[in-house]
Amino acid sequence: MPDSILKYFQSQIGKSIEKSSASLGNWLNGTFVEVKEGEMTVSFVVRKDMTNPLGILHGGAASAIIDDVMGMTVYALGKEFVYVTVSLTVDFLNNAKEGETIYAKTRVVRNGKTLINVECQLINEQNKLLAKGTSNFVATSIKTTL
Repeated sequence: MPDSILKYFQSQIGKSIEKSSASLGNWLNGTFVEVKEGEMTVSFVVRKDMTNPLGILHGGAASAIIDDVMGMTVYALGKEFVYVTVSLTVDFLNNAKEGETIYAKTRVVRNGKTLINVECQLINEQNKLLAKGTSNFVATSIKTTL
């Protein structure tokens, strides 16, 4: 099964995320750009309903993007059990305006049996770092399904 989950995500490259089991992921509506074992890139267009009163990407929306893509990256590892976020740290460094395309690029730092550490960079089309996040995911007793 591990290989089949990764292959499924790879088959989604170029497609928007509209049928995820995570409703928040559907609302974010990213598009898969690149999927490798332990790495993923997903693009997002900043919509008005993702912005704060200043018209820039809301920190909560940026955090949701980071957490969601890191979670998909962990799931794509095809582990026997589902892993969930137990910590999330996000640094907001620059802003993104409505209409901009941004990219969440993740990388698994440590792939352990019970704990997986992942990092994410949120960048714009000019490769400017907008935010960076790190997270730890812990194994549950819930079996993974595709």
